[in-house]
Amino acid sequence: MAETITIKATDASGSFNAYMAKPKTGTGPAIIAIQEIFGVNAGMRQICDDLADRGYIAICPDLFWRQESGIDITDKSQEELDKAFELYQGFNVDKGVEDIAATIAAARNLDGCTGKVGSVGYCLGGLLAYLTAARTDANANVSFYGVGIDAKLDEAGRISTPLLIHIAEEDGFVDKEAQGRIHAKLDDHDHITLHDYAGVDHAFARPNGVNWDTGAASLANTRTAAFFDANLKD
Repeated sequence: MAETITIKATDASGSFNAYMAKPKTGTGPAIIAIQEIFGVNAGMRQICDDLADRGYIAICPDLFWRQESGIDITDKSQEELDKAFELYQGFNVDKGVEDIAATIAAARNLDGCTGKVGSVGYCLGGLLAYLTAARTDANANVSFYGVGIDAKLDEAGRISTPLLIHIAEEDGFVDKEAQGRIHAKLDDHDHITLHDYAGVDHAFARPNGVNWDTGAASLANTRTAAFFDANLKD
């Protein structure tokens, strides 16, 4: 069951839309699926649909709404890539996290939600999932190849709920030095688990993406499913 819902921003600047998929039962924990730089596109909707099939209420908010609402593009053309990076450059990360917090609050108030809410983010969303762990009351969070986490490591001390981080060892946007800083700061954190994936590039788990890697994506998705089942389902 999929539909579009509207969420009110916490700063009273307006409202934004979100794609929501519910399990057949209509009830379950909620997971906020945090977009890449391509908006709420077919890949993100597929991720939500798959989460719904696993018994979760999945919600993907339109985080680019403050610049341009309804972005739905891919990584398949230079024109789309140029547009995506233009939006990325203009994106306010702090406001993005505020909008995720508003989405979490809305999810908890939905009919059928058990009260537990997690997040899973990819690329830009991977950074936002890390910051969601640090700045919100989400119960559990997963970051796929987050870009810029190494610049926000000072926020790690605020993380008090489970966080799972997937790192692509050949990530073209997160070099080996950045990966080293992430490991040095987070490896011994009581609430954080990191997994590295050898030989794969950024966005290895993007549905229909140019860097899709079946083996790494399957392993990361299996680990993510087990993580959410353990932390969100009673």
